Amino acid sequence: MTARTHGVIVFGVEGHLIDVEVHVSAGMVGTTIVGLPDTAVAESRDRARAAVLNSGCAWPDAKITVGLSPASLHKRGPTLDLAIALAILAESGQVPAAAISSLVCVGELGLDGRVRPMTGTVVAALGAARAGMSTIVVPAENAPEAQLIPGLTVLGISSLAQLIAHVRGEPWPEPQPTAALPPICDSVAELVPQQRAARDLRDVRGQSVARHAVEVAAAGGHHLVMLGAPGVGKTLLAERLPDLLPDLDSEAALEVTAIHSVAGRLGAVGGLLCRPPFEAPHHTASYVAMVGGGGVSPRAGLVSLAHRGVLFLDEAPEFNARVLDSLRQPLESGVITIARAGYSVRFPARFQMVLASNPCPCGNASSDTAACRCTPLMRTRYLNKLSGPLMDRMDVKVVLDRPSRAELLSDEPEASVDVAARVQHARSAMGARLRATPWRINAEVPGEFVRREWPLPAASVDALAASLDAGMLSARGADRAVKVAWTLADLGDRPAPSAADVYAAVALRDGGGRWST
Repeated sequence: MTARTHGVIVFGVEGHLIDVEVHVSAGMVGTTIVGLPDTAVAESRDRARAAVLNSGCAWPDAKITVGLSPASLHKRGPTLDLAIALAILAESGQVPAAAISSLVCVGELGLDGRVRPMTGTVVAALGAARAGMSTIVVPAENAPEAQLIPGLTVLGISSLAQLIAHVRGEPWPEPQPTAALPPICDSVAELVPQQRAARDLRDVRGQSVARHAVEVAAAGGHHLVMLGAPGVGKTLLAERLPDLLPDLDSEAALEVTAIHSVAGRLGAVGGLLCRPPFEAPHHTASYVAMVGGGGVSPRAGLVSLAHRGVLFLDEAPEFNARVLDSLRQPLESGVITIARAGYSVRFPARFQMVLASNPCPCGNASSDTAACRCTPLMRTRYLNKLSGPLMDRMDVKVVLDRPSRAELLSDEPEASVDVAARVQHARSAMGARLRATPWRINAEVPGEFVRREWPLPAASVDALAASLDAGMLSARGADRAVKVAWTLADLGDRPAPSAADVYAAVALRDGGGRWST
């Protein structure tokens, strides 16, 4: 006879259901785990033995074989401890085998029988739900995270003894299984109240063109690059961009929460992240930190942590060129694939990128009041660190000048809440147009789809052709300019881009004719 239960391993940002089978037979006393376990999984036999004995149960003095299926999948990490211990108890007749056959048990055991908190609970629960399971056992501290997945009954436990009592039907003073929360699509904003940052576009004075560029980028999800001297407001504008974005819908919120759960960034309480994330790494960030990867267990990089949000690279030319160029592929595809000798894993990485740069190493190349200490060659080399292929993927480019005293004193910029309302209105127009497609915002739509399904009016085509003939756009740039033009039309509540929208989109793309690398 063989006892069976289930566990989950988290690989990348996916949860894989594992069948845990145990057979106890006569032979040399010992425990063998088969099914491509790594060191952490192989050591489960020792953690499970100590936990079982310290929970008041007996460990079989026999030959114990633990099989983990599918055998072709590498098993990594200690999260199968609980399932292995429970299956051994069932095979030795100490708990009813029928009571554990439909359970999914996820958790690391301490030697004293405690169940330790883990990362990636949302991903593990999602993997169990997608495999058709209905009940999952997780550490008590992680139960709120698991409850975010609709259709699952969640049992949060603090010790192996508590789980044994539960499957035996014995009373236990700790809380019993709790029903899953309602579907998150009905209560996204209520699960984890999150206040917007106390930052406002009103803080940025004298930069009306740049504020408009940020609004266009927020509305269509377009990538943005800002060039200007130190102190003109580039960082202020980038930090306020996320506050203009609408809350994540239920699907996007679950994707973002799963990624941050695996990264261990949800905290002790957990909960659904309903605001777009904002990542602003230092320019010393490494290639692996940016795109993800690592050794035996690959981890999500900053591009994935910024999924459905904003990735801001301040002082962009100071980043390593290899790091910058690694962003080109996810900017197009929305995913990052990490391929190593022992594995290949895909991480979601559909983020909005914002770059900020000084015009030269000393920052004074565009200043009327401070002398630039850089030679023309130094300035060219500095900006050329932002490669042509990377810059061609940036939809909106804007040059920021130092505002005059009169502009600083007289400018009364709009509040973020007013701009966010226009962004939301434009997003609603996009949503209606994209309802039957897999895309959500203009920036995500492939150029060939735009050309085929949303042809420009004749006057707008002439405006685009004039820009192409003048050498202002590449083929990719033309497609991206058209998508920006659609965003301008959505902001203006127009059914299609006008010729003025196309000219404005081209001007936004080349910084009003002032951007040069």
